[in-house]
Amino acid sequence: MNILFMGTPDFALESLKALVEANYNIIGVVTNPDKPKGRGMKMIPPEVKEYALERNIPVYQPVRVKNNTEFIDKMKELNPDVICVVAYGKILPKEILDIPKYGCINVHGSILPKYRGAAPIQWAVLNGDKETGVTTMFMDIGMDTGDIIDIEKTEIGTDETTGELWDRLAIMGGKLLVQTLKEIEEGTVTRTKQGEDFSMAPMLNKEMAKIDWEEKTAEEIHNLVRGLNPIMGAVTFLGEKKIKFWKVQVVTVDDLITWFPELEEYSYKINELTPGCVMFASDKKGLFIKANEGIISVLEIQGENAKRMPIGDFLRGNEIMAGEIFE
Repeated sequence: MNILFMGTPDFALESLKALVEANYNIIGVVTNPDKPKGRGMKMIPPEVKEYALERNIPVYQPVRVKNNTEFIDKMKELNPDVICVVAYGKILPKEILDIPKYGCINVHGSILPKYRGAAPIQWAVLNGDKETGVTTMFMDIGMDTGDIIDIEKTEIGTDETTGELWDRLAIMGGKLLVQTLKEIEEGTVTRTKQGEDFSMAPMLNKEMAKIDWEEKTAEEIHNLVRGLNPIMGAVTFLGEKKIKFWKVQVVTVDDLITWFPELEEYSYKINELTPGCVMFASDKKGLFIKANEGIISVLEIQGENAKRMPIGDFLRGNEIMAGEIFE
């Protein structure tokens, strides 16, 4: 089969690699335009583009797809049997969906119909889900509403971050795409319509990064931190200083007393502490903060205008006192 591939970030790259390694004939790669990055605003190409060019695969980078007659005519001229779409970043119009003989196949980072939309992997971690997966589907004009073909499921680790899960699902997605294409070739592919019991996974925004010590439980803060790693980090303030948490764990009062026996005589007062209150801070033993329904142990942190670092390194250069309040 002649395959046209559409995708942009590293998540898409793993699927493109899987197709190349499975010896499929990739007649073109469509990806987003290069973007300026860094202080020098140097134009940086998508990873998918770099990989394609290294293998002499033609690359197309339209600024827009909808109502782009020149681009749509070029895709018709290529006449692909299948279009494979993985995290492309643009909605495809019906004119493109109707081009390939066997349809447009999408790899989506969730168990559809759960988490339709732009950020399914992030929301699975943010919500503390225990399981997720990847889905291949036939695309239609809706947002991730097409008929399901194949699903591969996986457990989410207790401390797994969005970045770690992203990398795992990217590889799983590539393997599942190859499996789906084989089913199409062999005529064994099946279609399952999605039900109405769906959920959405919208784009993340910076406002959601702020830790709400008053309302969120320790487990919810833990999920926020790992869900925003490595995207933007969870934000809190100590006085006027903006702090980011990149890695934390939830611990119990019993855990804390085991590590710090001197706290046992004050254990009855722990539940009375204000959420966000520093309970213990030591460059050798760490930073422990009272939260609702638990205690947060900070493992990786980033101070204002500084690099992220292990908590011990941070506390050697930044004094935090017991009783101070994170807000």
